[in-house]
Amino acid sequence: MISRMLMFVLKCLFLSFVGAFISASVVQGSNSCEYPAIFNFGDSNSDTGAISAAFTVVHSPNGQNFLGSLSGRACDGRLIIDFITEELKLPYLSAHLNSVGSNYRHGANFATGGSSILPGGYSPFHLGLQISQFIQFKSRTHILFNQHSVNNRTKLSFKSIPKPDDFSRALYTFDIGQNDLAYGFQHTSEEQVRGSIPNILRQFSQAVQQLYNEGARVFWIHNTGPIGCLPFNFLSYESKQGNLDANGCVKPQNEIAQEFNRQLKDQMVQLRRKLPLAKFTYIDVYKAKYQLVSNARKLGFVDPLKFCCGSYHGYKITCGMKSTENETVYGNACKNPSQLVSWDGIHYSQAANLLIAKQILSGVFSDPPVAIGQVCF
Repeated sequence: MISRMLMFVLKCLFLSFVGAFISASVVQGSNSCEYPAIFNFGDSNSDTGAISAAFTVVHSPNGQNFLGSLSGRACDGRLIIDFITEELKLPYLSAHLNSVGSNYRHGANFATGGSSILPGGYSPFHLGLQISQFIQFKSRTHILFNQHSVNNRTKLSFKSIPKPDDFSRALYTFDIGQNDLAYGFQHTSEEQVRGSIPNILRQFSQAVQQLYNEGARVFWIHNTGPIGCLPFNFLSYESKQGNLDANGCVKPQNEIAQEFNRQLKDQMVQLRRKLPLAKFTYIDVYKAKYQLVSNARKLGFVDPLKFCCGSYHGYKITCGMKSTENETVYGNACKNPSQLVSWDGIHYSQAANLLIAKQILSGVFSDPPVAIGQVCF
């Protein structure tokens, strides 16, 4: 009797161990998604060379800490999208418009500096056009793979373009909307900007729907940052009593950015219902960036409203350009960009981008709260 009882107990322990081992193996195997590619859409916050290829070269000192003059980035180094690719162990994304030295095997970047969701504004490469470029890119890729007679030249091209089934398993990332607000602030009233938000987001949802129709399933969507905390906006804004917060940020602009984000989050809820096969992750970049600005000095930065390259103090000098005014040379970059949150008054420094990326990639600011490597589940 005792022997039977002992055997029963040992058997139960063995089965429990095996079950635990199998469960652990399943969990471990599902800890990360394997994305064969990333397709990114956005503005200069994630442009890796499109504006430089389309119009004019992004001059040094832009890119001085990453790829130098070939960077094509409005930053001294890497952008958040670069840290995303590093986290997922994928190559840096080549800009879709950059024909020299590009490799699209693991995705493409359609983001272009100055772009907005709505047509018009600072750039002709609005979100609708970026989606059209993607659809053409996908179509041409499929044509190459479906050719009946494959010559040597086509075989070589397979090494630099995604496989047809990569498109449905890829990660689709968005960082766009800031320029819709910025352009509105410059050319209309704050109330008009606020009133334009529903139309902007309708256009955004239509773009997502188009990608879904093309087979896209996993979406990683950034909201817009605290635009009122950009040094350029602070310097160009006619401040009134009570319109600046404790950090010196322009409150009315930030409040409208927050309203944009509230409505964007509501759009995510609707998209989840409308597109049940898709996985949507909403990233509160606003909160991550505002916390960085609020705690800048504690994190080793100087005044968050200072910037490293260019000038807006009396003489507007774009980073990468130089000008001599009253025997003073403007346009030289500072010696320690890693001490500044802002690189050029509009874009964040590599050091700031790194801290923001660490926060958002972990899932701390995500809805649902998952790390980027797990958003496909």
